[in-house]
Amino acid sequence: MISYLVFLAVIGGIYALLAQSVTLAWGMAGLVNLGLAGFFGIGAYASAMLVTWGGVPVPVGLVAAVIAGAVAGLVVTGATLRLRDDYLAIVTLGFAEAVRIIASNEIWLTGGTDGISGIPGGFPRDWGLGFHAAWMGTISVLVFCVWFGLRRLSASPWGRALRAIREDQTVAAVAGKPVARMKAEAFAIAAGIAALAGALYGHYGSYIAPELFAPLVTIYVFLAVTTGGNGRPSGAVLGGYLLIAFLEATRFAAGAIPGVTALQAAALREASVGVALILLLHWRPQGILPERNQKAPLV
Repeated sequence: MISYLVFLAVIGGIYALLAQSVTLAWGMAGLVNLGLAGFFGIGAYASAMLVTWGGVPVPVGLVAAVIAGAVAGLVVTGATLRLRDDYLAIVTLGFAEAVRIIASNEIWLTGGTDGISGIPGGFPRDWGLGFHAAWMGTISVLVFCVWFGLRRLSASPWGRALRAIREDQTVAAVAGKPVARMKAEAFAIAAGIAALAGALYGHYGSYIAPELFAPLVTIYVFLAVTTGGNGRPSGAVLGGYLLIAFLEATRFAAGAIPGVTALQAAALREASVGVALILLLHWRPQGILPERNQKAPLV
């Protein structure tokens, strides 16, 4: 039971990182990233290939994953920032599918649909519960660091300018703010955070494959951010952990229904996610921790 709870804490931390990525791009900058699974996968593959096949240390692989995700984010935004916001959502969704298809077909690079197995975990796996506890501690520290960094960015002049761009980028541009550059910066940082989450996921589970980075990951993360509150890093962290708790609760609830097959139970779990999102948007559209209006600094 303890191992199971520690495992849930690890996965919850990974989703908390993904949720913070969405909070920065969507909640603070107003950029809808429907390709989150693509950046998640880029980070996982970048670190896994370097560490497993290149023999570099795990921390180096994590740093490389962040860089790869940020560069990919800059490439995507560079091609779409001059388009309307809905086009960015469409392009990022197509980008995620392109990443998944390339990972499935370029066997020489990614292992194809067989994926990459035996990814080093950074800690000895024969530690048993200690291995999972070590990863829980590591991911918890990273979640805190990202949360603290986003809090500082949100309270900084850069963060205030970013929210002004979110509300009305024309007015922000007239006020002299470099709209295109700031949106690209925010999206690149958000993509780097998502890639870090992917790298951590790969090293913890020791195996990655293209089907693990399906669009459903993006839907889950947006549910987490909507639950916690899309304008605050604290809401993203809370939403990430609550999401995993909810998904596991539906697993037990669906399995307890008499006369339901495994396939029907899986369908009920997916339906419950949609119902939960509808109810949440109806009763608490601002999330559990809504964004607070910040006072202008005294001059």
